[in-house]
Amino acid sequence: MSTTAPTTTRTILRAEGFSCPSCVAKIEKQVARLKGVSAVKVHFASARIEVDHDPQVSADDLVAAVAKAGYVARPAAF
Repeated sequence: MSTTAPTTTRTILRAEGFSCPSCVAKIEKQVARLKGVSAVKVHFASARIEVDHDPQVSADDLVAAVAKAGYVARPAAF
């Protein structure tokens, strides 16, 4: 019997349009509602959003969740 650990993907987004620390909580709450998201951390100073999630959750799903919170985000280019 073999067990495999669930695979988690980390996606980094760059956000635009938030101007106060209370915006952080709104974004984190909205993204965390997505099924398959295990962790969300918004870095206010760098406008960076780190999301740990199941591979079934796409970057588009994450961007849409941020948009639902009222902000613009796109996948970070490395």
